[in-house]
Amino acid sequence: MEFSGGKRKKLKLADDQRNACYPHSLQFYLQPPSGNVSLSEFETLAIDRVKLLKSVENLGVSYVKGTEQYQSKLEAELRKLKFSYRESLEDEYEPRRKDHISHFILRLAYCQSEDLRRWFIQQEMDLLRFRFSILPKDKIQSFLKDSHLQFEAISDEEKTLREQDIMASSPNFGGAQLELESVYKIPFAEALDLFRGRKVYLENGFAYVPHKDIVAIILNEFRTKLSKALALTARSLPAVQSDERLQPLLNHLSHSYTGQDYSTQGNVGKISLDQIDSLSTKSFPPCMRQLHKVLRENHHLRHGGRMQYGLFLKGIGLTLEQALQFWKQEFIRGKMDPDKFDKGYSYNIRHSYGKEGKRTDYTPYSCMKIILTNTPGQGDYHGCPFRHSDPELLRQKLQAYKIPPTGISQILDLVKGTHYQVACQKFFEMTHNVDDCGFSLSHPNQFFFESQRILSGGKDIKKDSVQPETPQPRASVQRSKDSSSAWDSLSSALDMDLEELEELLQ
Repeated sequence: MEFSGGKRKKLKLADDQRNACYPHSLQFYLQPPSGNVSLSEFETLAIDRVKLLKSVENLGVSYVKGTEQYQSKLEAELRKLKFSYRESLEDEYEPRRKDHISHFILRLAYCQSEDLRRWFIQQEMDLLRFRFSILPKDKIQSFLKDSHLQFEAISDEEKTLREQDIMASSPNFGGAQLELESVYKIPFAEALDLFRGRKVYLENGFAYVPHKDIVAIILNEFRTKLSKALALTARSLPAVQSDERLQPLLNHLSHSYTGQDYSTQGNVGKISLDQIDSLSTKSFPPCMRQLHKVLRENHHLRHGGRMQYGLFLKGIGLTLEQALQFWKQEFIRGKMDPDKFDKGYSYNIRHSYGKEGKRTDYTPYSCMKIILTNTPGQGDYHGCPFRHSDPELLRQKLQAYKIPPTGISQILDLVKGTHYQVACQKFFEMTHNVDDCGFSLSHPNQFFFESQRILSGGKDIKKDSVQPETPQPRASVQRSKDSSSAWDSLSSALDMDLEELEELLQ
C-alpha cells in the first residue's frame, strides 16, 4: 500500500469487479490492501476505526452481547461511521474498502505491546460476532469458503440420519430447532472446546456442529489468525516507523485509545493507610475487596495477588512510602522477619513504582487484563470473582455483600452468559442503590472513583476538604452532576485527538 500527500482518486470499477473485491460485509482480513491511500485518508480511516472499536467495547460492557438493544445500537454506530454491516445493502464497495484498509492500519498501531494486541483482538472479535449474527443463511457457506474454513453444511438427509445423536450431544437443542438450523461437518481438531465440554457429536474424525455453536469456532479461528498476524506485523514495524509521516500517527493511536490507565498522577497521597479498611467495604470492586480481606486474614498474598492489588492501591493514591509501610506491616503480622521482607519483597514494590529495574512506571490492571491473563491457581486469590469463582462460591460472596436474592440471580445469569464486566456493573448499581450507573465499567479503579463520586454526592471534592473516610477522586475522573454520558465524553475526546493528529501530520 502506497501513501501520498494528495487526495485519493476513486477507482471506477464495474459492479462485478467491486463485488469480487469484497464479496461479504465481514471478512478474516487474510490479504492486505493494495493501491494508493492519501495521508489524510489514512488518518481518517484510522480514527473512524478506533471510534468504532471503542463503541464496540463500551456497548459490550453496558449491554449483554447479542441482545436486541446491543445489536441495534451497534448497527447504528456502524451506519453512522459508514462501515459495512449488512449483505443486502447496495453500493457497499466503499464501506467494505474502508473496513478492510482501516483494520490493517490499526494492526500497525496495536501490534506494539501485549496489552494493545489483547484489546484490539477482543474488539475485532466482538465486531465479527455481530456481523456474523446478521449474515443471511444463504451467504454463510460462501463466507466460510472465502475465509478458508473447511466447514461444510450437511444435507437434510444427513441431518435426519444423525438427528438423535446431534440432539443428544447438544444441550438445549430440540428437534424443531434442528429442522431450522444448519449443521456443519468440521474436522474434529477444530472443535476441541466443544468436545472438551461434551457438547458435540463426533463421527469418523469429524464434529457435527449446529449453527448456534459454530460462531465460537469461527471466532477462535479468527483470534488465532489475527494473533499470528499481529506478531508478524510487530516484526516488520521498524520499517514502517522509519517513515516520519506515519510514526507520529501510529504512536498517538497506540497511546490514546485503550482507555484511562488510572496512573497516580494528580492523585498521589490522597488516601491514608487508616482509610483502606473502610474504603474496601464501601468502594472497592469485588476483586480488590477479596484480595484485601485475604491479606488481612492471612497476612500474605502470592505474587499475582500482590501485583493486582498493589497496583490498584497505587492507582487510588497510595505513595511508594505508604505502600512499603502497608505491605511490611501486614507481612510482619504473619510472622515474617522484617529483614526478609526488605530483601525479598520491597524491591518488587519499588519496581512497580518505577524506581528499580528498567524504571517502568506500571499502571493498574484493567478488567480485561484481569479476566484474560494469569488465571489464578490453587492458593491464589487474584483474578476476577465473576470470571474465576465457582458459581456457588460466588453466590455465597454476594450474599455476604448483602446483595438481595433477585440481584444475585441477575448477576449469576450474566456470569453464566460470560458477561463478567456487565455482572460487575450490576453489582455496582445494587451496592450503590442506583438504577443506571451512567458509565461502562472497564477498570477496577474506575469502580472505586465512581463509587466515591456517588458517595460524596456527585460533587467535585477539594483536597483541603477531604474527610478522614472520604478520599478524593483524581481530577481526571471527577464528574459534575450535569455531566453527560460516557458516550459524550468519548466523542469529545476523540474529536480532540483527531485535531491533535491533524496537527502532527501537517
